[in-house]
Amino acid sequence: MSATGATTYRPTAGRIAILGGLSACAPMSVDMYLPSMPQIAVDLHTGASEVQLTLTTSILGLAFGQLVLGSLSDAFGRRRPLLIGLAVYTVLSLACLIAPNAAVLIALRFAQGFAGAAGPVLARAIVRDLTSGAAMARLVSMLMLVTSLAPVLAPSIGAQLLAFGSWRGVFVALAVFGAVLLVACALWLPETLHAEARHTGGLSTSLRAYRTLFADRTFLGYALTSGLVFAGYFGYLSGSAFVLEQGHGLSTQEFSIVFGVNAIGLLAAGQTNAWLVRRYPPRRLLIIGVLAGAVAVVALTAAALAGLGLPALLPPMFVAVAAMGLVAPNCTALGMADHPSIAGSASALLGVLQFVAGGIAGPLVGLGSAGGASDLSMALVMLAGGVGALLFIPRQNVRRRGRGS
Repeated sequence: MSATGATTYRPTAGRIAILGGLSACAPMSVDMYLPSMPQIAVDLHTGASEVQLTLTTSILGLAFGQLVLGSLSDAFGRRRPLLIGLAVYTVLSLACLIAPNAAVLIALRFAQGFAGAAGPVLARAIVRDLTSGAAMARLVSMLMLVTSLAPVLAPSIGAQLLAFGSWRGVFVALAVFGAVLLVACALWLPETLHAEARHTGGLSTSLRAYRTLFADRTFLGYALTSGLVFAGYFGYLSGSAFVLEQGHGLSTQEFSIVFGVNAIGLLAAGQTNAWLVRRYPPRRLLIIGVLAGAVAVVALTAAALAGLGLPALLPPMFVAVAAMGLVAPNCTALGMADHPSIAGSASALLGVLQFVAGGIAGPLVGLGSAGGASDLSMALVMLAGGVGALLFIPRQNVRRRGRGS
């Protein structure tokens, strides 16, 4: 039995694939959508800022859904909220494809994100139920092998759907994705938080859990570090389609290739982290990742200011995205290390700070740019997140954990 009261099971390749798929709910919901954003603006007779708002509300739905569903999972177990969330996500994905205007799509994207938040928040909680410390960082890095495929495949799928049909086909694909995950979880993913380890007391217990987390300066430091890095990443997600397609004339297929190459860098960094964390403390690898990302966004901003064009923009953009492969798994492992009894709430708060920061960053990319985003506006948002993250890395864990910390 684990500390959470669940029977420990071996993280087989199949279960890692399912957990990775759950973690991929967020990037699939966001990244498959990116190539179609300019077409949606034309089809719904609206502006770029309104279309970017559909992305922002999806991100905010993912954020607040994690807050609610993470707490519920500490009280009711992981399995029940997960299955309900995936079922609702599938239905709402189908609803999005018949949205008649931008206002309806904005509302549906928020609801879809809220339900889809069950995937990433409960995947992290399940991992924490079963592992901790360096072992958790390794498993999260392994999940990134699956998760990182989503940014590689999703834009390409979205671009191909545009080539053969309408942007509405994106939501058919998302509904199929949700249905497949629902069936896989129902058949092959057992409960990891048994009844004796669950919390009772309703809202008051959830509020106490969040007070505990906010009072933990180490947890909050890692959560803010992760949130700011994600803000820069969402600046890239929100602006890259407009910058590369409208600003530099790339086709949707060419954009998907560039986006996929950057995602491969993220994948490679995540798998390198899984190997390195066996030899070096997660905190040291986290610092390297944040520093690499900060240097990259400084170079990206300099290239944008100088108007040097794609040859100067693409390499630092690649490094900035790849650095997430060192930041995400280590921030997750270090932030959740001391809170196994409220893993759902800790996972939720990590996710909320990431996606709220991303939801704020997305619209900022479009400010001052009639085309939806410019090289400089995207670079400045990424700069603020990447450099700001350096300020919040905790000096050390409050509870010393030796080499594994």
